[in-house]
Amino acid sequence: MSPPVKILGIAGSLRQQSFNRAALRAAQTNVPAGVILTTFELDDIPLFNQDKEKELPLAVAQMKQAIREADAILFATAEYNYSISGVLKNAIDWASRPFGESAWKGKPAAIMGASPGLFGSARAQYHLRQVLVGLGMPTVNQPEIMIGSASERFDANGVLTDEKTNALIGKLLTSLVTLTLQLKATTS
Repeated sequence: MSPPVKILGIAGSLRQQSFNRAALRAAQTNVPAGVILTTFELDDIPLFNQDKEKELPLAVAQMKQAIREADAILFATAEYNYSISGVLKNAIDWASRPFGESAWKGKPAAIMGASPGLFGSARAQYHLRQVLVGLGMPTVNQPEIMIGSASERFDANGVLTDEKTNALIGKLLTSLVTLTLQLKATTS
């Protein structure tokens, strides 16, 4: 029996009732067999300061360790001003530094996102894809999970009630696991 595939979920929002945090919880209920999906909260990550990258703040060191221990990353990105949140970009920057010590390099990733608007974080997801190219992270291209009108798809407790979206999240996770195992097979 092979070890489980470990996916780390990161939501690009600090809001407790965030639709993206809720989307990660939905993903945890849709994981394929043999997969463990845990999350890392960005609440305690300080603003990036290159002067402190050699002696990482504790929360940053913990985040980098969680990324390194994961086989793959699942981003749930909010969209602010047509792009990813400052919180997510800040965390990405911390985990990529100092130069030559990026925790992201080669780590397979998948992206999804939710927003109250109709586009479901589409523009933010495309920006995030550009960032992931720069980080050297192979990324799942399909399916794209853009949960628009999120307040209509999650109930008052943050449970994703839209079955079609739940099924797509399951497919995204299956694609991420497939990519992860393919990459492991080529590097073994």
